[in-house]
Parts: sequence; structure tokens; C-alpha cells
Amino acid sequence: MYEDKSVLALIPARGGSKGIPGKNIKPLCGHPLIAYTISAARKSKYVDAVVVTTDSKEIAEVSRRYGAEIPFMRPERLSSDTSKTIDAVVHARDAMVDLGREYDVIVLMQPTSPLRHAEDVDGAIEAYFSHGLMGVASVLEASENPVLTRHLDEFGIMHPLIPISSTIRRQDMPRFYHVNGAIYVNDFHGLSLDTSLNDNPVAYVMKKDRSLDIDNIEDFLRAEAILEKLDKPQLVAM
Repeated sequence: MYEDKSVLALIPARGGSKGIPGKNIKPLCGHPLIAYTISAARKSKYVDAVVVTTDSKEIAEVSRRYGAEIPFMRPERLSSDTSKTIDAVVHARDAMVDLGREYDVIVLMQPTSPLRHAEDVDGAIEAYFSHGLMGVASVLEASENPVLTRHLDEFGIMHPLIPISSTIRRQDMPRFYHVNGAIYVNDFHGLSLDTSLNDNPVAYVMKKDRSLDIDNIEDFLRAEAILEKLDKPQLVAM
């Protein structure tokens, strides 16, 4: 709860994955990938329930072992390579309502961001409330400043992507941020199939070393290397 407002953490994890087969439950430093996201959600001081929406019985079993609920299974039509995340989120919200479980806030946490901390979850929720219940998306500072980015026309002439003079010191350039996909916070009942989570207006800025989004095996190996250098999270299966 945040004051008197209830909070649901929703983790979408479909079974199919072309880049890394079985990605969501692939072992990462001794624990399945999804366990890190479940752990961060469960450690949040505001989250009331942690639910995984999946079409996979194996993911469901693993998720339960690490403390998440699976009150329903996601239908196959929402679990293909072309399915949109927002479709699965709205389905999950409606399924929870059908079960008589309604919340004020929904926090979407993708399992491919295993390095986020519970304090990031709490910070994003606090940002949501401090900005008058406006949607939040987690971001990190862009590693390359787009002020120096150019596109070429058909004649090979360069044109700036951002209409800002680049004849200034790098340290004086404006900062830009990239949505990292780790955390989205929205009104539970306000979600619709037209909601664009990446266009949530309020930013919660995360550290670079917590913002890795695993898309391929190289990202997976990078996450392993980062975790090996840090104190590994104490994840406990039930």
C-alpha cells in the first residue's frame, strides 16, 4: 500500500523466446532470470501482490517457487511473437477484476531487467503519486548524445537529428534519456489497449548498472558479469 492506495506488481513472461530459448527461466548466477524481478517486487515496501502472467506451465511453477502468484493463465492468442505487451497487461487486469481483486495502481515489471532494485520500484511508485497519478516509465541517461547524431539525405548531406547547435562543450549539452523497460507505473483502471506505456510522461531515472535489458545472449553474459562483481542477491525459492 502507498498510504491508502493498493498496488499490484505484474510481471509478463511468455514461454516462447527466439533469441534465448527459455529465456525467462534460464539460470542466471544460480537462479532463474524471472526470480530477480519477483524478488525486487516482493521486497518493495508498497507492493501488495506480485502476479506473473504467462502461458507457460513451467514458468508458472518456477514463479510460484519464488513467491509470485499465478491466479490465471495467459491465453495463447496473447503469447505469440507478434503479441503486444499492453494486450497481455489489459487481459491480466481484467482477469484480476473478474476474480474480485481490484487495485489502485499497477506496476509492470519485465523479467528481462534483472538488475533493478526494490528501491527502484519504490522510487517509481513515489514518482507516480508525487506527480498527481501521472504514468511513470523508468529511464537511463542516453550513452550517446543525439545532439551529435546526423542523418544523411539522398545526396549524402548531413542533417541534425536534434535542432540544437552542437558547437558547445559536451558537458554543456542537454541531457537525454532512454526508456529502459524495467518499470512502468499506471492507474489500474485507466489502462486500455490504446495505452502506450513507453509514452508515460513521468521519468524515474535509474542507474546504468541497474538498467540492462536482456535481449540476446550477449546481454545475458553481461548481466552475469555484473552480478559476479556485486554481492549476489539473496533469492530464496519456496
